[in-house]
Amino acid sequence: MSSATRDGRTDAHTPPLGHRVLTPLYDLAIAAMTREKTWRPALVKAMAPSPGDRILDIGSGTGSLAVALLTACPQIRYVGVDPDADAVRQARQKLVGLEGNIRFHEGYFSAGDEYFSEAPNKIVSSLVLHQVPLAEKRRIITQAAKALAPGGSLFIADYGLQKGFQRMLFRGTVQALDGVEDTQPNAEGIIPKLLENTGFLSVEEIETFATATGTISIYFACPRP
Repeated sequence: MSSATRDGRTDAHTPPLGHRVLTPLYDLAIAAMTREKTWRPALVKAMAPSPGDRILDIGSGTGSLAVALLTACPQIRYVGVDPDADAVRQARQKLVGLEGNIRFHEGYFSAGDEYFSEAPNKIVSSLVLHQVPLAEKRRIITQAAKALAPGGSLFIADYGLQKGFQRMLFRGTVQALDGVEDTQPNAEGIIPKLLENTGFLSVEEIETFATATGTISIYFACPRP
């Protein structure tokens, strides 16, 4: 039985492809089924990593975004947080040989934890929120607002509002693997609403990508002063 923590988190998570046995196939599946070579560069471009940035990656998975960010700007400071031990292990192996100020933390994200000597000025989460319960989606976004440095920004790349044929693809792929209960709020367009209701303004859907698994959206938001 899972237990709730002081920040409202429930200590249970869904493995990257819904089942732990599939984790070694995660990178291949994402590349083949989500147009990763299109949406991930667009996410990095939107984040505009710059020297000295303190970037916190919520649900850093197998480290693909870390590689992309460090390749774009080796002078960033990066911490990836993920509760999945297998994914964190893959991420650390993937980053071997890359220079940079980078660290992976195995565990759940909380604004109460100190990831840098100063608060992160950019927080990002990609393909995470659709896998977690609605309460956890809300908790992550609320905690991100608390954790950001003044003037900081939040970036989210995830499955957003699904329409027409994209909704059918989403049902047959993502919901078949991850279930309907946690993924349905995303399909109904919950992310912008959660951002607006949990302390963020200037909420913007920057770009959308039609994929074989449904529509992936990139969102930008900054917390209220």
